[in-house]
Amino acid sequence: MSEQPHTSPARRPKGEPRFPGGPVADPAGSHHERRIRSFQPRRSRVTTGQGEYLERLWPLWGLDIDGLSKLDLKEMFDGLPVVLEIGFGMGEATAEMAAEDPGTGILAVDVHTPGQGNLLGLAERGGLSNIRVGNGDAIILLREMLEPESLDGLRVYFPDPWPKKRHHKRRIIQPDFLTLVAPRLKPGAVLHCATDWEPYAEQMLEVLSAHPAFENTQADGGYAPRPAFRPLTRFEGQGLDKGHVVHDLLFRRVADLPSA
Repeated sequence: MSEQPHTSPARRPKGEPRFPGGPVADPAGSHHERRIRSFQPRRSRVTTGQGEYLERLWPLWGLDIDGLSKLDLKEMFDGLPVVLEIGFGMGEATAEMAAEDPGTGILAVDVHTPGQGNLLGLAERGGLSNIRVGNGDAIILLREMLEPESLDGLRVYFPDPWPKKRHHKRRIIQPDFLTLVAPRLKPGAVLHCATDWEPYAEQMLEVLSAHPAFENTQADGGYAPRPAFRPLTRFEGQGLDKGHVVHDLLFRRVADLPSA
């Protein structure tokens, strides 16, 4: 019997989605200038189930952040108040918060494809119609796609701490980020950060306290107790097991923004 020739799997054309109808690899492409990224894309295997959710549910609940048009959040969430969550991991905490507060829409943004598929599956199984999943750079979303005072809150839970000093410029909570965020938040909207990296928590507190567009919700000017609505995440549990201390920071957008 003659040996059958070996054939390699066909490669996808550059730019074609890995999952038909699902999130694209680089939605903003060359539309916007390159900059220092505050996130590190993670490559990990997408399970069969996650891939199925991406293909089937992305057209319904997914959003590629291409920076080419403004979003109508009221239409997207049927008039619900909307909170933006930047970085949701595998989505368990996001789904839990959405289930506990069905009267609030959550626009959850990440670049982690398995997490996107997992969150879509959690939303479908839980009947959570108040979740939308964004794929891409949250900075482009904020800068190019959100209208002024369109957000009722912002959550940044356990962002990459970039622990090496030479990488501190990549941390997302910086003065320029807060200046970008503030006009997109409604007056009184809360920016809620959480981290288990002590030096980053100290930087967050310093940067937020110094920014004129935000005021600490804590009378003593310090960290806040973990609010009941923020679930104890798997990632957080791993940090606690290692002896890490988790800090929550809740800062309110002031009524009148400082003039530019």
